[in-house]
Amino acid sequence: MAYTAKHRHAPVSARKARLMVDLIRGKGVSDALNILAFQPQRAARLLRKVVQSAQANAENLGVADVDTLFVSKVYANEGFVMKRFSPRARGSAAAILRRRSHLCVELDTRTE
Repeated sequence: MAYTAKHRHAPVSARKARLMVDLIRGKGVSDALNILAFQPQRAARLLRKVVQSAQANAENLGVADVDTLFVSKVYANEGFVMKRFSPRARGSAAAILRRRSHLCVELDTRTE
């Protein structure tokens, strides 16, 4: 059975979040949390909270052994983009795009 957690509208671009997502895909939960704890990126902090939430969901739904959980699916999709404009020289404007993303983590039990 899969245990999921999502963080919608996370304040990080999907492109930057995918760098962290690729680090933890297929790893055990404890390994994934250790990897994310020592990454300096903002996306790592956000993704770590999502993994911890998925682990808590698994514990609440009655997983016998938390050590058998691993990250089966994890992805970062693009969210909405807030568009702002900054004035520039000679009456022109430059676009400022504040990108958001949707982080999703799915844990499953490893069967041997």
